[in-house]
Amino acid sequence: MKAMVLLEHCVIQGEGEPAARQELPSRKDPLLPMDLPTPVPLAGQVRIRVSACGICHTELDEIEGRLSPPGFPLVPGHEVVGRVEALGPGAGKFRIGDRVGIGWIHSSCGTCEFCRRGAENLCDRFQATGLHAHGGYAQYTTVHEDFAYLIPDTFSDAQAAPLLCAGVIGYRALRLSGIRPGEVLGLYGFGASAHIAIQVARHWACRVFVFTRKGQKDHQDLASRLGAEWVGATGDTPPQKLHAAIDFTPVGQPVKEALRVLRKGGRLAINAIRKIEPIPPLEYAEYVWHEKEIKSVANVTRQDAREFLPLAAEIGIRPEVTEFDLSEANTALRLLKQGKIHGAAVLRIPL
Repeated sequence: MKAMVLLEHCVIQGEGEPAARQELPSRKDPLLPMDLPTPVPLAGQVRIRVSACGICHTELDEIEGRLSPPGFPLVPGHEVVGRVEALGPGAGKFRIGDRVGIGWIHSSCGTCEFCRRGAENLCDRFQATGLHAHGGYAQYTTVHEDFAYLIPDTFSDAQAAPLLCAGVIGYRALRLSGIRPGEVLGLYGFGASAHIAIQVARHWACRVFVFTRKGQKDHQDLASRLGAEWVGATGDTPPQKLHAAIDFTPVGQPVKEALRVLRKGGRLAINAIRKIEPIPPLEYAEYVWHEKEIKSVANVTRQDAREFLPLAAEIGIRPEVTEFDLSEANTALRLLKQGKIHGAAVLRIPL
């Protein structure tokens, strides 16, 4: 099968940028096109003929070494849409030809205290698609049938792909933020996840303020079009304080800025696996006192996906998608790192 493969950690070098001076090598093209054996589904697994795979900021963390796979080579990608093509021994949940999706959670142990209480995202043996197991930057992939989901008919393959991570993790972040109807929600960063989360928040009758990087007029225009009541840049002071906020960014400064404009008793949910820059020092009385809360968002559960996908179909969420061929994965990753993707990026996988 054709696949785009990561062979070692490196720093993604932008178009025309000089190589960075650091321990890791700098590469314009971190992924290599390769022909790999088509995977054989094991007991309880299904093999999926991949048609689309979304690109997530987590892939940048994997490539640049902030997340490390158990070994190389690695096929990234955890927003996978395709058709069931083969069943492993004992698999029977899906039929051949069913359209299904795979998200970030590839498996968990199912027996620990976290799994038993529905918090499988915290399982010590949590396995992530495209990190601990080969993902969707390829023509085929396999997963246990219990970790795949039927895709609602209302979505095209390209529209469905970002829902499986950007959508599901955004939904989890919204719930963990504690936001309620009529309250003011701040979104820091307006990429793939936030542009889906705002559509859920508006459906819940929340008022939404959006903060982006300075100069990201296209992101701010998209936020306004999707119902943001106010848009500005990180560091700006909004017209009123926030009841809750979600930080979708990979940098530290938005954490401090969100706490600055959070109401007493408000909560900040940080929707990031890793930060590429540290969170600045926080003066306790100014930024944290008055019962302000910080809540991290760690992975997702299958229940998050089971709740979110039907909700997305019901309320008519439509991700803004920029499509690339599988062979253009490196170009898409460079654009993502530079903040130049409008909405979500999705790879088309060749037949």
